[in-house]
Amino acid sequence: MQIKLIVEYEGTAYCGWQVQPNGPTVQAALEAAAQRMFGESTRMAAAGRTDAGVHALGQVVCFRLERAQVDVEEVRRGLDALTPDDIVVRDAAVVADDFDPRRSARRRTYVYRIWNEPAPSVFWRRWSWHERRRLDVEAMSSAAAALLGEHDFTSFRAADCDAENPVRRVYVSDLGANEGLITLTITATAFLRHMVRNIVGTLAEVGLGQRPGAEMSALLARRDRTLAGATAPAKGLCLVRVDYD
Repeated sequence: MQIKLIVEYEGTAYCGWQVQPNGPTVQAALEAAAQRMFGESTRMAAAGRTDAGVHALGQVVCFRLERAQVDVEEVRRGLDALTPDDIVVRDAAVVADDFDPRRSARRRTYVYRIWNEPAPSVFWRRWSWHERRRLDVEAMSSAAAALLGEHDFTSFRAADCDAENPVRRVYVSDLGANEGLITLTITATAFLRHMVRNIVGTLAEVGLGQRPGAEMSALLARRDRTLAGATAPAKGLCLVRVDYD
């Protein structure tokens, strides 16, 4: 039997989603909770391997149980009770054995937040990048629109990204601001490692007047990571939703 979970977490205290030897991870915390609850070792698979410090509101996680029947609400409540307070299991359901949270996904939506005020925010300090200098939101929004459609995103991928194909289709690339908080919402078929954070770092340079917004299309065409902006901090990024057929 395969169980699908919708998991929310604050990534501040974790070295990312994936189990690794050098620190706590979200995957390790969930697997430990499942071990305690069911008395069997299981491997959790996620729709996206979020990096250290990245958050999630709608991470999709699957794991298998060696039993014929379960009460999914009991599974949800039990796992939620056994995980730390910065991990919440929002939903649980039985899914087909061939469902793969990563390969079955059709679209993923991320949000990146910038707190654009001279003084930091107590409430947004863990969920946003604090940029004290005033950013030109209109210029950034126009530049973000150039990402719509299918492109080779080599200019915005990390050097250690292991994806074989750098082409992605972006369905939504919307940037706006409200009371000091600048928010980029981006939906695509999938994302390359650090893709959103590298896009945000480049958009911030546009907002600061350090590069023209019209340059975004040229950056995509050049397919050269060294020409784009710096990688924005992880804490501003959040996986919001994963969509399936």
